[in-house]
Amino acid sequence: MNRLQPVDFGRPQLVLRREPTLALRASWRSIVVLSALGIGAAALAVLALGVGEYPVSPAEVIGVLTGREQGFVNVLVLQWRLPRIVLALVIGAALGMSGAIFQALTRNPLGSPDVIGFNFGAYTGALVVIGAFGGGYYLTALGGVIGGLLTAVVVYLLAYRNGMAGFRLIIVGIGVGAMLSSLNQWIILKIKLHQAITAAVWQQGTLNGLRWEQAVPVLVCVAIVVVILVPIGPQLSILQLGDDAAGGLGLQPERARIAYFGVGVLLIAVATAAAGPISFVALAAPQLARRVVGTPGVGLISSAVMGAFLLLSSDLIALRIFAPAELPVGAVTVVAGGAYLIWLLVMQARRQ
Repeated sequence: MNRLQPVDFGRPQLVLRREPTLALRASWRSIVVLSALGIGAAALAVLALGVGEYPVSPAEVIGVLTGREQGFVNVLVLQWRLPRIVLALVIGAALGMSGAIFQALTRNPLGSPDVIGFNFGAYTGALVVIGAFGGGYYLTALGGVIGGLLTAVVVYLLAYRNGMAGFRLIIVGIGVGAMLSSLNQWIILKIKLHQAITAAVWQQGTLNGLRWEQAVPVLVCVAIVVVILVPIGPQLSILQLGDDAAGGLGLQPERARIAYFGVGVLLIAVATAAAGPISFVALAAPQLARRVVGTPGVGLISSAVMGAFLLLSSDLIALRIFAPAELPVGAVTVVAGGAYLIWLLVMQARRQ
């Protein structure tokens, strides 16, 4: 009787869970790197909770988080600063996962939601709401979600030709984004001055002034999307092998691609609705995670952890670089992301 031989994955593996039909594996390198990123994000969170016009020492911050500190410092940390930190981590993770999904679907490191044009659509939806109803956080957020979802539908329908080719999706998305960018400029010229100022602030992508009233809905929405993502998550690595290989392994590529497309759009829509269009985190996080973890393709968990770390780091820089003035976090991510994009293009050119 022949015995099945164990599969050699090419590097030491840790089996996190094993059932008759399911084995969740992770390399030791990925565990170490992701643990380091998690510890780094926790340290940055403690540091960020302590900085501001009223400084709080790391020991006091830890005391508040563990329930040992009371009084004004408790209100300052838990009610005023913690929601911003939680949102930075959750939105960064959502952007990282969305970027990983679209880069895997297109099999292109430039296949990011902000490159494809979904951010422009979200901004269009927000502008329509601001111009028609005067703005308001929840109305603007709802407009951003609807605008992003409608843009995704239009891009998908225009890019679909007997299947959805990754390169065609990127080209169509860039074209639609350019058209929406022109439309957005026209809307700004037509709306009232105070509405245009509100729209300009939202466009930059900012976590300034956000409290638990805004954080809780985002946490709930992202949690729901992650629950949806869990059963289909392992299929992403199979899709990156190509349609022929995926079909040979029993996967229906187009059906899986549509499911991932919907989940990716929901993640970017929720993140954009909460804080505005924050550029380049979805672009950079999956590729940086892939390089530090050393995997051949992008991964959802590593991209989420990297996205959370990047956005929290950028927000801390936005808080302190011109203190006491606070920059929108989107201004920092654009500068850092632009430098990353130049580096990525140079590396791609060298390979060719």
